[in-house]
Amino acid sequence: MTNEPQAPEADVALLDLGELPERENSYEAERQHRKQQLAAAFRIFAKFGFDEGIAGHITARDPEFADHFWVNPFAVHFSRIKVSDLLLLDGEGKIVEGKLRTNKAAFSIHSTIHEARPDVVAVAHAHTLHGRAWSTLSKKLDPIIQESCAFYNDHVLFDEYKGLVLERDEGERIAALLGKNKAAILRHHGLLTTGGSVEEAAWWFIAMERACQMQLMAEAAGTPRIMSDEEAEMAHRQFGNANMARHSFRILADQIFENEPEVLN
Repeated sequence: MTNEPQAPEADVALLDLGELPERENSYEAERQHRKQQLAAAFRIFAKFGFDEGIAGHITARDPEFADHFWVNPFAVHFSRIKVSDLLLLDGEGKIVEGKLRTNKAAFSIHSTIHEARPDVVAVAHAHTLHGRAWSTLSKKLDPIIQESCAFYNDHVLFDEYKGLVLERDEGERIAALLGKNKAAILRHHGLLTTGGSVEEAAWWFIAMERACQMQLMAEAAGTPRIMSDEEAEMAHRQFGNANMARHSFRILADQIFENEPEVLN
């Protein structure tokens, strides 16, 4: 028996998660799936206390119209959002489908990321307690916990603040800095995560908020031990992969669909 290092593929294979069930291959089926996951994500965020007045938004790119995305309506509590409440915005921020108002900041931030990143299906941003507290420190997360390593060399610090993001030029700067990374810390503002599905973006947000909480707690107690590059890279492959995120989110979403079936209306 040898102690030869495992290939990156082996790290992920050890999780043995399997693939999620395939869906009907049509725009309408994929659109409905994304909207259902989006509505569930808001309910989940509410349960985690990620709501803060009128702040916060998650978007999902429309599968047919690439410059359109679905978003939550303005001033509707996350815990009350249903599929039928979601708004479809076009590339200019106009409401194409839906009757409620939209949040201008949601368009200013999310539209630029969706435009710059064709690979991104969903973007999540909310004003959470630990994410905002961490954002005041003007530094990125350290690899101190295996789950935190989902963001190892995979997140950026947007180190500027100019109040509410109401203009696309600031959103464009966020998108440019984000590059190919999965997440950003916005100074004095909060967290932002992306994903190749709604499930991924929402789970990465949950994971990043917890990572901020854990590092705040660890630093309050002492000086956390930083993982080596080798350790952090291995943990990133295991805890930062999309399949892990999708399965982790699905566990939470299944509870919403079972206990709050009206979310699908």
